Amino acid sequence: MLRATLLKLSESPRFAQWVTSNGTTRRMARRFVAGETLDEAIEAARACNNLGMLASLDYLGESCSTTADAQRARDAYLEVFERIHKENLHANVSCKLTQLGLDLNVDFCQGLVVSIVELAARYDNFLRVDMEGSAYTQRTIDVVKNVRARNPAIGTVIQAYLFRSETDVQALLAFGCRIRLCKGAYKELPEVAYPRKRDTDFNYIRLMKILLPSGFYHGIATHDPRMIAETIRWAAAQQISKDDFEFQMLYGVRTDLQRMLVKDGYRLRVYIPYGNDWFPYFMRRLAERPANLGFLLRNFLRS
Repeated sequence: MLRATLLKLSESPRFAQWVTSNGTTRRMARRFVAGETLDEAIEAARACNNLGMLASLDYLGESCSTTADAQRARDAYLEVFERIHKENLHANVSCKLTQLGLDLNVDFCQGLVVSIVELAARYDNFLRVDMEGSAYTQRTIDVVKNVRARNPAIGTVIQAYLFRSETDVQALLAFGCRIRLCKGAYKELPEVAYPRKRDTDFNYIRLMKILLPSGFYHGIATHDPRMIAETIRWAAAQQISKDDFEFQMLYGVRTDLQRMLVKDGYRLRVYIPYGNDWFPYFMRRLAERPANLGFLLRNFLRS
C-alpha cells in the first residue's frame, strides 16, 4: 500500500513542485542523486573508481515532449561519453528511451540511440538502455535489437517481476545482448507482473541462473542480501568466475554491501544518476523503502 502511494504521488504535479523546491527534500534526494550537473556525476564516478568500483552514469529525464528535447538529451549523452573518455574513468552510460523520443517516433528515437552507441563504440565503451514501465518493454527490446544488429556496444535491462521476462531473456541472448537483471520499480497491473515479492524473488533467481552461464557479461542488479548470496553460491557451484559478471547497485543505497563485495573480489558497478529532472527517480527510490514516506509527508504537510 505504501509503495503504491509513493508511486501515485510521483504522478502529482503539485507534489513534484513541492518536492523539487523544498530544501529539506532536495537534501534528502542527494542521497540517491549525485547532483544536477555532469561535473558532480563525474566526481561521484571518480570516487567510486577510487574505491575499486565501476560506474554507470545516467542523465535523468523521461517522456520528452518534443524532438528538440530528445536531441538535447542525445547531446547530453554524447558529452557524458566524451567526459568519461577524457577523465579516463571506468564507467559506462545508462539512458531511457522515452527521454530520447520513444513516444514521439520510434525510428527517430532509434536514430538518436545509434549515434550514441557509435560514439560509445569509438571509445570502447557501452550504452545500457534502461527498462521503463511494461508499456515500453517490447518497443525498448525492439530498438535494442535493431541497434545491436549493427553495433554490439549496447545492452538493456530485464525486470524480474514481469511474467514475460524469461521469454525476453532468451530472445535477447539469441542476439548476444548483455543484460542487467533487476527486480523492477514501476507500478504494474497483476495481469503483467508478479504482485508478491516472493514470486519476484523466485523469478529473479531463475533468470540469474539463465544469464550467468550464457557466455555473455551480465549485471546482477540487487541490494537484497539473499539474492546476492544465492548468486555467489550458485556461480561458485557452476565454476563461473568472478570476472564473468558484475553486481550492480544504486548510488547511495547499501554502501556497506558495495564495499563488502569489492573486498571479496567481485566486480561492482554503481548506477549514478544526475540532472535536474530527478523527481520521478527519487520517488521510485522512496517506493523501494516505504519507511521514508512518513518523513516526506510530514514535511509536505508543514509546507
